[in-house]
Amino acid sequence: MTPKPAPLYRAYYKSPIGRIEITATDKEICSLDFVQGKPSGRATRLSLALRACLKQLDEYFAGKRRIFELLLRLEGSEFQCDVWQALLDIPYGARVSYADVAKAVKRPKAVRAVGSANGANPISVIIPCHRVIASDGGLGGYGGGLWRKEWLIEHEWKHTPVPAKKKVK
Repeated sequence: MTPKPAPLYRAYYKSPIGRIEITATDKEICSLDFVQGKPSGRATRLSLALRACLKQLDEYFAGKRRIFELLLRLEGSEFQCDVWQALLDIPYGARVSYADVAKAVKRPKAVRAVGSANGANPISVIIPCHRVIASDGGLGGYGGGLWRKEWLIEHEWKHTPVPAKKKVK
C-alpha cells in the first residue's frame, strides 16, 4: 500500500523583494518561490509549519533572524539534497563559490552540477543559494532574478555584526 501523501498547505508572503509562495505540510516546508503577478493558487489555512515560516521570514527581512529553524522536506536526487544541505552550512552574510560547495560535497570537479543543483533549490532564501557566487566574484545566476540575489546579499551584509576589534595594550 502506498502511503497517503501529506496534505499541502499554501501561503503567500509579501517581502521587500516581491511576493513569495510557500507550500508546506503540517510540519515541513516544501517550497518557497518568488511569484510574479497574480498567485497561481489560493492560500489555505495555515499549518504549524507555515505559521513558523511566515514569522521567521518577518524576522529575517527585519534583519533580526540569521538562521531559520524550520523542518524542510527536500525532494530531489541524492546529489541535489547533498548540495542543499551544504548550502544550509553557509553562514549568514557569507559568500562562497560554486567550487567551494563542490568541495564541501566531496565532488570537487562537479562545479557545473553544483550550479544546476543550486538552481533547482526548491526552498530559496531559507536554503541560501543566494550566498553562492562565481569564483571570479560575479553573482552567477539566481532563479528569482539577479537583482533579488544582490538585494539578499546586501541585506545580510547590512545586518551582519562586525567583529569587535582587538584592544591594543
